[in-house]
Amino acid sequence: QVQLVESGGGLVQAGGSLRLSCAASGRIFRIKTMGWYRQAPGKQRELVATIVSGGSINYADSVKGRFTISRDNAKNTVYLLTNSLRPEDTAVYYCNADVLVTPFTRQTSWGPGTQVTVSS
Repeated sequence: QVQLVESGGGLVQAGGSLRLSCAASGRIFRIKTMGWYRQAPGKQRELVATIVSGGSINYADSVKGRFTISRDNAKNTVYLLTNSLRPEDTAVYYCNADVLVTPFTRQTSWGPGTQVTVSS
């Protein structure tokens, strides 16, 4: 079993910043991809950003130039620096990890989510 725990959410004014963190623990051989998704009330969950173990990064168009994803492979942790926040960024942010629990067994894990609220 792999557990993900997010932290760093909160209430911020428009234009402000937050740094989200997500630490993975449990039975981990190697983590392939880590990422952040978000879900606003009444909307589907959407991709925010992903980062592969080799460093390749993908961002949603809506956050390009404002958000930065990074990871510390030694700590099995992924970060999301969110700058220039807008009210439309308000959502529950979920951490996701694509984990090899053994060299031959793959598991996708989700964190419980952390609320980000941006006031106008």
